[in-house]
Amino acid sequence: MTMARPAPTSLAPATSTAGDSQRWLLSFYRISELSGALFFGRLARAQRPGPVHSDLTRHFADEAQHARYWTDCLEQLGEKPEPLGAAYQDQYLAATGLPANLMEVLAITSVFEQRVMRQYARHLSVPDQHPLVTQTLRKIMEDERWHVKWVRDELIAMEPEYGKDHIAATLHRMTEADEAVYAATLAEHADRVEFLLDDGRRRA
Repeated sequence: MTMARPAPTSLAPATSTAGDSQRWLLSFYRISELSGALFFGRLARAQRPGPVHSDLTRHFADEAQHARYWTDCLEQLGEKPEPLGAAYQDQYLAATGLPANLMEVLAITSVFEQRVMRQYARHLSVPDQHPLVTQTLRKIMEDERWHVKWVRDELIAMEPEYGKDHIAATLHRMTEADEAVYAATLAEHADRVEFLLDDGRRRA
């Protein structure tokens, strides 16, 4: 589904997000979705045909589409994406190390996708949100729910091979890494995400 292209309009009022902060945050979302698409594209290419390959391919396509949605949203707001050097996911490898197998890749993905859902839901609750931002968030969250589900189901299916306790321990390790990366991101960009910061500290 393609969003209609209304005439460019101003960013949301400063009561919810200052213009520069919103432009940066939407650009941050965009580069994160783009990085996810590249990651899942490479992963899908390396997998043999089968159910996991099919789901990875769909996941890759969704992430690429989400990057386009944020690009379109910024353009419709009369803005251009800010050039950002690194995405949120790029910090994961430093925190977790290279994943050793597909199970660890999916564990990282499970934790990250749930973080994305919480972040987008938190952003959706901001008062006086620009309708274009709200529309984009809601549309992307529909896909994110499926991302969380298919990865969770696949991890359950892997329990006979890797062991339920080992998968649970891996998820716990990835969750701790995610919390550290998220806290560092909030601290680094506090001025950019001030309108989310108080709620984020309570619920991170």
